[in-house]
Amino acid sequence: MIEICDIRFRWDSEAPVVLNIPSFQILAGELVFLEGPSGSGKTTLLNLLSGMVLPEQGSVSVNGEIITRLTDGARDRFRADHIGVMFQMFNLIPYLSPLANVTLPCSFSSRRSTMAAKNGGSLASEASRLLTRMQLDDVATINSPAYQLSIGQQQRVAAARSLIGSPELIIVDEPTSALDNEACQMFIKLLFEEVKKAEMTLIFISHDTRLAEYFDRRISLVDINQIA
Repeated sequence: MIEICDIRFRWDSEAPVVLNIPSFQILAGELVFLEGPSGSGKTTLLNLLSGMVLPEQGSVSVNGEIITRLTDGARDRFRADHIGVMFQMFNLIPYLSPLANVTLPCSFSSRRSTMAAKNGGSLASEASRLLTRMQLDDVATINSPAYQLSIGQQQRVAAARSLIGSPELIIVDEPTSALDNEACQMFIKLLFEEVKKAEMTLIFISHDTRLAEYFDRRISLVDINQIA
């Protein structure tokens, strides 16, 4: 699913190198726990894997496509079709409802819109199903503006949005930071069930190493990043 070769990344030509990764692979269908201290480059790696930034050298391949060779527009289209990202700050549209936020990725991807309708009978039905799976099934809640939700509720909306349309790769950045232990366990269980059912690949970036035991593989960014 993912192959990195000789990646070097810095934010500008005068800045120090942040990532120097000679080789890194993740197999299709793997559930991977990626850890590392603050400032080690975890979110930067997420941005590289999703094609939001480009390295100064090296290649990134996702699902057989070398995304570092694509134009900006082609990378955006590839991400919309094949990658679900759950950002640390959620990035919900505050004035849209949870339902509208969840269906939003399908506005940019006919592939995911078609898959969502196939999975749930219709796009709206699949969005409602995912929200219900995330225990957000109250009619008033799913139709209220996102800014009125609690942090934990916003986090679960962001998770449902990343899953809709069954993208092959799911990347989540610190997804349990606002959840208590019980809610965290519930969230992991539901996330795994949805990912495994659709045979997605999951990269889970977190400081909470207690969760690592649930994953197929645990990777420390310090071990693969030669800068660290």
